[in-house]
Amino acid sequence: MKSCLVVDDSRVVRKVARKILEELNFACTEAEDGRQAMEACLVQMPDAILLDWNMPVMNGIDFLRGLRKMSGGDQPKVVFCTTENDLAHIQEALSAGANEYIMKPFDSDIIQTKFAQVGLL
Repeated sequence: MKSCLVVDDSRVVRKVARKILEELNFACTEAEDGRQAMEACLVQMPDAILLDWNMPVMNGIDFLRGLRKMSGGDQPKVVFCTTENDLAHIQEALSAGANEYIMKPFDSDIIQTKFAQVGLL
């Protein structure tokens, strides 16, 4: 079973994403911000990370840059999931090492399609 770390400061978003991902046979863990996500990755590197951009403590882009510098941090497929939908944000995320980009609000079909595109399904 593949693992996915869901990183979002919204408990509701984490719960919805977790439900969708568990239906796709992912074992899910959650983090409320980039710092918690970084700590989770030090314990066990996930196969996938569904990542919000705007969070307190450490935002998504700073987490992603830190992740990609960690030992094994090049392995997880990172899918940004955010309300930031302008081209500058998308380009910044992809250049920092994101594999895909989803706009909120999302549904099961969107997550399934994007995860398939990056080779997770």
